[in-house]
Amino acid sequence: MAHDRVSPSSFSDRLITRVRDLGHPLCVGLDPHLAPIPPLFQQGTMATDDERTAVAVESFLTAVLDRLAGRVAVIKPQIAFFEQLGWRGLRVLDGLCRRATEAEILVLLDAKRGDIGSTAEGYAAAYLASEAAMPVDAITLNPYLGFDTIEPFARVASEAGRGLFVLVRTSNPGSGDLQDRDVNGDPLFGVVADGLSRFETQLAGEATGWSSLGAVVGATWPDQARRVREALPKSLFLVPGYGAQGGSAAAAVQGFVPGPKGLEGGVVNSSRGILFPGDATGTADATTWERALDAALDQAIDELGNAVQR
Repeated sequence: MAHDRVSPSSFSDRLITRVRDLGHPLCVGLDPHLAPIPPLFQQGTMATDDERTAVAVESFLTAVLDRLAGRVAVIKPQIAFFEQLGWRGLRVLDGLCRRATEAEILVLLDAKRGDIGSTAEGYAAAYLASEAAMPVDAITLNPYLGFDTIEPFARVASEAGRGLFVLVRTSNPGSGDLQDRDVNGDPLFGVVADGLSRFETQLAGEATGWSSLGAVVGATWPDQARRVREALPKSLFLVPGYGAQGGSAAAAVQGFVPGPKGLEGGVVNSSRGILFPGDATGTADATTWERALDAALDQAIDELGNAVQR
């Protein structure tokens, strides 16, 4: 990945400025499930241990990035889909992030790191430091080993102008097993949100006032999003669950607040809905695929653009 990514401005300032310019908060998740990749891009057996599979994934996502350039502020590659391909997959991820940077698309790595002491420092150095070997603009974190595990990431992110998105209220069906547990009259996700507030000021942006501390808050839980917003008024939200997972555009922006160009305060992720639209399934024709992906992208941009202007 390129080493010239660091900007003197904060991640939050760069992201919010770009979202305002585009008029919508869509983030496109790069989750390259192997089975639905269209025949147009498939190579070899498409098994994880087939070296041609990484080539197919690279071809597919490079074509996706070319369609996204100039249309979205940020992408969210899910590292698991690249790790399953071994070193070849990580090399593909490296190249895709470099290509995104060249296209002026921010990169939010969905890695959900979370560990103690020197291990957290190692992860922060790997992805967030100015001299990181695999630099990205922001990363997702799991806070359940304690708030001290966030501190190394926050320190490095502050120094290098990066961002953090911490799991708070996720969109998966079983999230309530733990996140809704009562803790002295408050749900656990609320306790997490309150505890993260210490990092909000540390990562505040100068230009927009938004913090480069972010919270992952699912589109399927709009009421809970409002609770998190009370605790973290200046934190960016990363909202999964929109589109294919059932969350509406209106629900996805429930935690956003009025800004100079409409509701703002984060980004709304769509992965499968953009990468694998129905009309592209099974096609080996480039024009058919491009039209299907563009149509899915247009729909998401229109829905979210309208939602933030309501």
